[in-house]
Amino acid sequence: MSAAADLNDQMRALQAQGIHSVMTTFTDLHGVPKGKLVPLDGLPAAVTTGAGFAGPSIWGTGLPRMGARSEYFGRVQPESLRPLPWLPGVAHAVCDGFAGGEPLATCSRQMLRRQLARLRERGWTFHVGIEPEFFLLRRGADGRWQVADGEDRLGKPSYDLKALVRNHGFLDDMRRHLAALGFALQQMDHEDATGQYEINYRHDEALAAADRFQLFKLTAHSVAAQHGAVFSGMPKPLAHAPGSGLHCHISLTDAQGHAVMADPAGPMGLSTTGLRFAAGLLDHGDALAALCAPTVNSYKRLAVSDSASGTTWSPVWKAVGENNRTCVLRTVEGRLEWRLPDASCNVYAALAATLAAGLDGIHRALPAPEACDDDLYQRHADGGPLPPRLPRDLHAACAALRADDTLRDAVGTAFCDQFLALKQAEWDAYAQQVSDWEQQRYADAF
Repeated sequence: MSAAADLNDQMRALQAQGIHSVMTTFTDLHGVPKGKLVPLDGLPAAVTTGAGFAGPSIWGTGLPRMGARSEYFGRVQPESLRPLPWLPGVAHAVCDGFAGGEPLATCSRQMLRRQLARLRERGWTFHVGIEPEFFLLRRGADGRWQVADGEDRLGKPSYDLKALVRNHGFLDDMRRHLAALGFALQQMDHEDATGQYEINYRHDEALAAADRFQLFKLTAHSVAAQHGAVFSGMPKPLAHAPGSGLHCHISLTDAQGHAVMADPAGPMGLSTTGLRFAAGLLDHGDALAALCAPTVNSYKRLAVSDSASGTTWSPVWKAVGENNRTCVLRTVEGRLEWRLPDASCNVYAALAATLAAGLDGIHRALPAPEACDDDLYQRHADGGPLPPRLPRDLHAACAALRADDTLRDAVGTAFCDQFLALKQAEWDAYAQQVSDWEQQRYADAF
């Protein structure tokens, strides 16, 4: 059957379900879903030519204000079409970015596609399990952000069942909608900070996993609003509580479906390939921080700090250890848990860069990193020697990305140039702010 016939069948099936419009979505440089509503009968054109957008109106495209390449076309990927249970009559679709009839180099989804094409040359598949941590917030009467659940005040709130019951309406709506969207849910829990939750679902091939995370965010924003709250992927909204990560469990399989990175008899349960992949992540860790933890606030999470809950799982040091959550890389049953990303990242760019760094470690046959068997937070408290730490702020991380020619070339210089320009502006704007802390500390001190 032809692609056109398949699409016609999809349209008839959607129409039978009461679908009249398609929400065509793409992801801007900052990782934020954007898009427009297209009538269902406009779907064929959105698939072949793409839904049209003014290129300069989108963060990070680098497109001019005029000419044939000023238009950004989001081409719908038909396999991504699915009705949105929280928006009756509307189906969701993921788009790839094009300009001038060619894949757009600054489109982060296209960027991940290019890395996966490199992997397919080896006959390998990249699998990713994404673990979203997030806060439910609301604005107080004073205009400041605060935890949405005013009763969520425990000093050590991890796994608090009372909070789960109080917020069951939000969580159960998430369960219903995500299940209807094809998510294989695994668990929901209250995390280490007040107002903080985690929802886990099954891993997928990397591109599908990234698409699924963006759909997760769209759903969570909608459901939270229905319950009078705001879904927040801000890495660290509360000063004296743990922040939110976007931990990614990563693995590779070959054409026969065999695990490439796992070896039960190997160090930390990893094969030589797995160890070299891990070495690549550590070797490019500073530059990866810019793309995986891309905001000023990200580095408030990536800090050695005390926590009101008594625990902070922030990955500060560039080390790998078997089931060691104090390292940026934790090995779990022959796979790697990459603990650097947070939910403020562009998930396509973060995964593309992660894969590029791992492949570079394999290509250069980097020596296996030493296993870390210590609690690095305790070693820090005791004044012992520590592994190299990740960048302390966004400025240092961007400088590392700017200096890492290998990673920038692999990921794509067009995207990195746009990213670095926008992030430099973000840093400059932050550096000019005067905080409450500064005023309280310095106003009458001198």
